[in-house]
Amino acid sequence: MKPTKLTPLAAAFVVAATAFASFSPTHAHTAAKTANQTSVAQGFSQTANKDMQQNGKQFLQNYSNLAQKSYAASLADAKALQIAINQFAKNPTAKTLENAKQAWLKSRESYGMTEIFRLSQGPIDAEEGWVEETYGNLEGQINAWPLDEHMIDYTIDADGKRTAGNIIDGTGLFTPAGDDAKAVDITHITPDVLTELNENGGEANVTTGYHAIEFLLWGQDQDYNNFVADTVTHGAMTAGQRPLSDFTTDKYAKRRLQYLTATAQKLVDDLATVTSAWQKNGLYYQALNRQLTGKHADKNIEQEAALKDIFAGMGVFLKSELANERIAVAVLTPSEEDEHSCFSDNTHRDIMQNFEGFKNIVYGSYQGKKQDKMPLINTLNPTDKAEIDKMVASIDKRIAKIDQLAKTSMHFDYQVQPQNTAEVLNIVSLKNELRRLGDKMIDVAKTYRINLTTDDVTDQEETKIEG
Repeated sequence: MKPTKLTPLAAAFVVAATAFASFSPTHAHTAAKTANQTSVAQGFSQTANKDMQQNGKQFLQNYSNLAQKSYAASLADAKALQIAINQFAKNPTAKTLENAKQAWLKSRESYGMTEIFRLSQGPIDAEEGWVEETYGNLEGQINAWPLDEHMIDYTIDADGKRTAGNIIDGTGLFTPAGDDAKAVDITHITPDVLTELNENGGEANVTTGYHAIEFLLWGQDQDYNNFVADTVTHGAMTAGQRPLSDFTTDKYAKRRLQYLTATAQKLVDDLATVTSAWQKNGLYYQALNRQLTGKHADKNIEQEAALKDIFAGMGVFLKSELANERIAVAVLTPSEEDEHSCFSDNTHRDIMQNFEGFKNIVYGSYQGKKQDKMPLINTLNPTDKAEIDKMVASIDKRIAKIDQLAKTSMHFDYQVQPQNTAEVLNIVSLKNELRRLGDKMIDVAKTYRINLTTDDVTDQEETKIEG
C-alpha cells in the first residue's frame, strides 16, 4: 500500500495539532518560572556588579584621601626637620644638635605611615609609564637603605682607625665604588650633586634621604657583631654617638653642615613632588579616581587595574618588604647593618608606623580617628573580616612588645641577638604573621573580583631566608 500523501494544508494542520497536544498549563508554568528565575538572577548579578563597582570607587576615593593626609603630614614634618637642621648649621651646639635629632625622629613617625602606598605603581615608586615620568620614582632618593656610610663620611675600621676617601673629606671629582660609577664634582655639596651621587655605582651608595641625614646626625652605631671592640656605643640602649666636634672644630665640620643642609633641602623637595600628586587637584589623584578630562583623559586609570595594583602592593609591602627585608634579614642573619634605622636605633618605630599605615587603609582611620564611612574591612565577608581582625590583633601585640623593650631595656639591634631567645622568637613570629597577612590580600582582592596569586603579593627578588 502506498503511503498517504498529505496536502500542504493538511500537513500544516497536523504540525499545529501536535504542538497544541504537547502543550499543557504545567509546562507553561515551568517555562515562565524558569524565565522569571533567569531574569531575577540577571538582575541580582547586575545589582551585585553595580554595588561592587561602587565599593571599588569608594575605596579608591578613601585611599586617595588617606594618601593625601599622610603625605601632607610627612612633608610638614620634613620641613620642620629642615628648619631644625638649618638652625643647627647656623649655630652648632649640643642643644641644636639634639633638636635636629628630635625633629628627625618625629619626621619618621609620619613618613612611616606612607610606606604602605609603595609598590602599587603610584607616584612614590612607579617604574614605568606616565606616572614614573611625571613624578620620577623618588622613593630611592627619599628612603633608600641600607647605605654604605663609608661613602658619606668617616667610620672606624677593623683596625680602629678613621677611614678616609669619602664625600665629606673629598675635593674635586669623586668616583663612588662599584660598577659603572661616574665621577661627580663634589667641590660644593648641593642637592643636585647628591642626586647625581645617589646609588651611583650600586644600590648601597646612598647619599640622600632620611638615612643619610640619620647617619650624619648620629654617626656610626657599633652595638654588636662588629669587627671593632666597641667602646663608644656599647650598650643595649645606646645609639650612634657622633661628637659635636664633628660639626665645630673638626677639619671637615663645614662640609658636614653643608651636606646636612643640602640633603634636608632635597628631602623636602622630593616629598613636595610626591605630595603634589595626591592633592585633590593633583594629576595622579584625579587619574586614580577617573576625574581627568580633556588632554589628560587618557591618563585615567581603570578601576580594576588600580585595585589590583593596590591590593598586590599592600601584600608585597607587608610580606616581602616589612616582614622579610626589614625584619627577617636583621634577625635571622643576624646583622645590625640590615636593621632599618641602625644609626639612631629607631627601627622599632619604623616597624610600628609601617604597620600603622596598613591599618589606616584597612580600617579607614588616621592617627586613631575614623576617616571613612565604609572602610575596607567592612566590605569583606564575615570570615575574612574575622581572620584579618585576629591577625592584626596578634601582630599589634608583638610589635608593642618590641616597642616597649626598645624604650625600656634593649633596642631592636639587641633584641635580634641570638642569645635573647624570647625576643628573637617574638620577632620571628612577627615576621611569619606579617607574611601570612600579606598573603591574605589575595582574599581581600577577591571581594572586589580581583584575581591575585601568591606571586602577585611576593617580591620575586626578596632575600631568601630560612626560618
